[in-house]
Amino acid sequence: MAQLTKTQKILIIEDEPDMVRGLRDAMVFEGFEVVSAGTGEQGLALMKQEHPGLVLLDLMLPDLNGYDICRKIRQEDPFTPIIMLTARSQEADKIRGLEAGADDYVTKPFSVGELLARIAAMFRRLDRAGNATSTLQIGAAEVDFRKHALTVNRRTELLSFYEVELLKLLWERVDEPVSRDEILQKIWGLEALPTNRTIDNFIVKLRRKIEADSKNPQHILTVYGFGYKLVL
Repeated sequence: MAQLTKTQKILIIEDEPDMVRGLRDAMVFEGFEVVSAGTGEQGLALMKQEHPGLVLLDLMLPDLNGYDICRKIRQEDPFTPIIMLTARSQEADKIRGLEAGADDYVTKPFSVGELLARIAAMFRRLDRAGNATSTLQIGAAEVDFRKHALTVNRRTELLSFYEVELLKLLWERVDEPVSRDEILQKIWGLEALPTNRTIDNFIVKLRRKIEADSKNPQHILTVYGFGYKLVL
């Protein structure tokens, strides 16, 4: 595991004590600080009190479901990465989690090593993205990378960490196709074990926010059998 430049705090919202104990032990061993909550309401309270650098969020909790908690967090904090822990492997459930504001998901049962790799990769990319100040005009949409904001027709909405990173990569290669493999490696990292569907889900979200007609995109184009390209 890569050495951390500073102690990063992780909030675990999970109601299974044995799982919380195992995750806490593994994360503390790797140098993370850990706080935990057994209910959604407790998790929301700790989010405001502790200001964690990353949230691990269980989908099934005794009071609120993970989708609702994710949306509540995003109303107050658009930037902190959220990794959803779910026993559901259906693609529709994963897409619903991403649409609620989650940045990633891990299906139970999962390898602790895989989860730690995803967390470490997320923090590395956050460090690299910290000084971004550029803005980008895509059709009628203006993207502010520093503020994680997108404005269309005077209406502004916030972008998730991965949405910003995906747009940055496509912008660096504007008018050129970028392969799915390159996107996976540069944004998610091979150690995070993402899939092509992960990319596709984020492309769908971006098109809904940027394109005048997301079903017939003019700016974020599919290069069939290869990947995607950005046309300004």
